[in-house]
Amino acid sequence: NIKMHKEKIYIYTFYRFKDLENIKHIKNELDRFSRDKLILGTILIAEEGINGTISGSKKNLDYLIIHIKKTLRIKKISLKISKNSFIPFYRLKVRLKKEIVTMGEPDIDPNKTVGTYVKPENWNDFINDPETLIIDTRNEYEVAIGTFKNALSPQTKSFREFPDWVQAKLDTLPHHKRPKQIAMFCTGGIRCEKATSYLANKGYNNVFHLE
Repeated sequence: NIKMHKEKIYIYTFYRFKDLENIKHIKNELDRFSRDKLILGTILIAEEGINGTISGSKKNLDYLIIHIKKTLRIKKISLKISKNSFIPFYRLKVRLKKEIVTMGEPDIDPNKTVGTYVKPENWNDFINDPETLIIDTRNEYEVAIGTFKNALSPQTKSFREFPDWVQAKLDTLPHHKRPKQIAMFCTGGIRCEKATSYLANKGYNNVFHLE
């Protein structure tokens, strides 16, 4: 069953911040739904939402996304779809976590406070504006592959280190020396949502992130 024609193998990466109750029930529902289907990968569920990367046939993955929306009672979910020549996972893991993307700041809630999305066609205006601080919220190894012009890298090994970097590099600046606006980018969007929520919660104004 694992050997599928390469055109039929898809990878779905998705997330949604939403206050969830009874996450054990949600996990059981997804385990039950996926039991007899070729769906492999990892799904993380926390009280703040859901995050996952899964692979398999498009039909099965579409059915799962529909089931997730129904179970979480949501209409929209951030979803990116790509094709692959093989299934990169060995099994399906549905796990309960404290956070769907680990920052270690329990008071941050992207459902309540989050930055403003910037459309890709407007991003160049931000990275060319000398009064805008561009922050690459990805990890060191991702930054090494390539980044945007004028972007500042916190040089973190994990997203958990991001708050410490903010406290050391931004919070120590006098208010008159703080950037006019801050724009961030990441790989799939999930870290940016939490990073902008963190800065907005700390009182930083004009916080943006690349859509």
